[in-house]
Amino acid sequence: MRRRAALGLLLSAGACRRSGRRRIGVVPKGRAHLFWQSIHAGAVAAARETGVDILWNGPATETDMTGQIQIVESMINQRLDAICLAPIDRTAMVAVVDRAARQSIPMIIFDSPVDTRNFVSQVATDNYRAGELAAGRMGRILGGKGRVAVVAVQPGAASTMAREQGFEDALKKQFAAIEILDKRYGWADVAKSLAVAENILTAHGSLDGMFASNESSTVGAAQALKARKSAVKLVGFDWSPSLLADLEAGLIDSLVVQDPFGMGYQAVKAAVEKLDGRAPQRIHDMPPRVVTRENLKDPEIHSQLHPDLEKYLQ
Repeated sequence: MRRRAALGLLLSAGACRRSGRRRIGVVPKGRAHLFWQSIHAGAVAAARETGVDILWNGPATETDMTGQIQIVESMINQRLDAICLAPIDRTAMVAVVDRAARQSIPMIIFDSPVDTRNFVSQVATDNYRAGELAAGRMGRILGGKGRVAVVAVQPGAASTMAREQGFEDALKKQFAAIEILDKRYGWADVAKSLAVAENILTAHGSLDGMFASNESSTVGAAQALKARKSAVKLVGFDWSPSLLADLEAGLIDSLVVQDPFGMGYQAVKAAVEKLDGRAPQRIHDMPPRVVTRENLKDPEIHSQLHPDLEKYLQ
């Protein structure tokens, strides 16, 4: 499916130049995670509904700031009608966002903020609040006391940094008897997150809980716990088929999830509203929720966790 989707992107770029239809670039932080594929599907759904063409392109990894800048610069040079961007780094992406504004190309920011006001709309989860939700869940399952660690993502990634800060602040305020022993970065990579989680478990034998702040860090942490048959309580972030299976099996206690399909959909819709001469919502909040084994089968949650990607990405 991924190869077909990538081929479709390349073909659509040439086709939309010939059609004269509006062209909207959509630039994720990376392409590997199911989160970004779901955003892609949502963007395609909005494009079909509004009669625009999207050009989807992002770096192979979520640490490639240079690659993401080059992609956005290329879209500016192609004079796309609008660009939707998930900034890898909130400061490194400022110059290219400002350049788009100077050339009157509307910029929609999604998933993570950027340190400039030169954007039309921001579509994102309140990640600090999401971190607070994770802390609330951790506090309850540990009975308000214990020792925990954080498998973080990377410095400079605004969305995950906000989650981690929200988690840490909420634990200190609401659960003073829970101590954060360690915090290490997995660099948005499953193998590195696995190694980090293993090192944390080795360093702290009496650990009670672990918070992982994105999909790759959660997968890595879950693999480390599974390998050791550990009873450490894991609260993760985002979802994938393997993470949902681990949740059902009891290896993961809970997952804080976003609505990536809705995020991609709303980002493209905001771009179209601007191009139509309307004023899109400046800040569009996408509320997070905590998914557990108890509510996993709820119809609304089930629908959010099982988007029909084949329908949009074939």
